[in-house]
Amino acid sequence: MKVEVKLFATFRNGRWKSNVLILEDDTSIKDVLQLLKIKEEALGIVLIDGKHSTIDSTLKDGDVLALFPPIGGG
Repeated sequence: MKVEVKLFATFRNGRWKSNVLILEDDTSIKDVLQLLKIKEEALGIVLIDGKHSTIDSTLKDGDVLALFPPIGGG
């Protein structure tokens, strides 16, 4: 299946802004994190097709996955 993965902020360092990945059916967000070598504790916000999700969610063909590190500011 094809899933567009969008990375934000520090997740782009040494990676890309947006990329289409070919993944096995029933791939979870946790699997994508492992593939990208992003630690679970480094993850702040996860969106699938613009809706909040958890790392245990399973992706489906055509999904757009957005990954954000924790965001802070002042």
